[in-house]
Amino acid sequence: MRTTAIQRSNQRIWLRKKISMILRYTVLFAVGIVMMYPLLWMLGSSFKADNTEIFAGIGLLPKKFSLDAYVKGWTGTGYPFSTFMLNTYKIVFPKVIGVVISSVLTAYGFARFKFRGRSVLFALVMSMLFLPQVVLNIPQYLLYVDLGWINTYLPLIVPAFFANEPYFIFLLVQFMKTIPREIEEAAEIDGCNSFRRLIYVIVPMIWPAVVSVALFQFMWASNDFQGPLIYINTVSKYPATMGLKIIMDAETGIEWNMVLALSVISILPTLLVFFLSQKQFIDGIAMGGVKG
Repeated sequence: MRTTAIQRSNQRIWLRKKISMILRYTVLFAVGIVMMYPLLWMLGSSFKADNTEIFAGIGLLPKKFSLDAYVKGWTGTGYPFSTFMLNTYKIVFPKVIGVVISSVLTAYGFARFKFRGRSVLFALVMSMLFLPQVVLNIPQYLLYVDLGWINTYLPLIVPAFFANEPYFIFLLVQFMKTIPREIEEAAEIDGCNSFRRLIYVIVPMIWPAVVSVALFQFMWASNDFQGPLIYINTVSKYPATMGLKIIMDAETGIEWNMVLALSVISILPTLLVFFLSQKQFIDGIAMGGVKG
């Protein structure tokens, strides 16, 4: 009798856990569908024939799959869309490299070195988080005009090498503060200078955070529209975001299937980079949640 009661109790516990798991995954699946729907709709609509079919309903699948939007959109701006994609990554790759290097060096200085005015300087850097970019546009534009950088990629790339992203600096400082100083002291005893300690000790230990910084900057730079709009005047130098703008001509009518097709092409590299680095990215988020 007692054994039977224990078995029934265990069965009830198992059943509750099973029901709880099913409900949890059902909710997660429903939320995932809601979050993924816009992307799926964009992908499905890029294969639809015309605007009428696109806006006829919220269905994902086209009546008849067609690649015309991709074929016409690729050369619909007068330039192969590959030109705009290549221009995008002429900006993105140097910008990611510059942001990662400058942010790591700056964060290392604030996290590990004591110098006069450190707190004031760190507060000034953090105050830049609250300064809207629109406030800086005019003085920056006048500066770049004097330097002769207008209609080049330099205004979009060069600031990245001077630690212009305070959020990343703050993030990396918090990660570095969690690393015991004894580890660096042991490396110092072995003859490592401060730069070698950064490269061989600190960076490997905060690598997930560094990957997160690179990934965020990659996405932001790939999606940047305002920067190229202000500084780039030649169509052949436009990145993908500006190339999409050309094809959206309201006077002749916007062929939304072409716009959506080119949008799919534009985001594919970002999705690929995210999926390739998602383990490091998730580790960085998890470390931030535990240590922050």
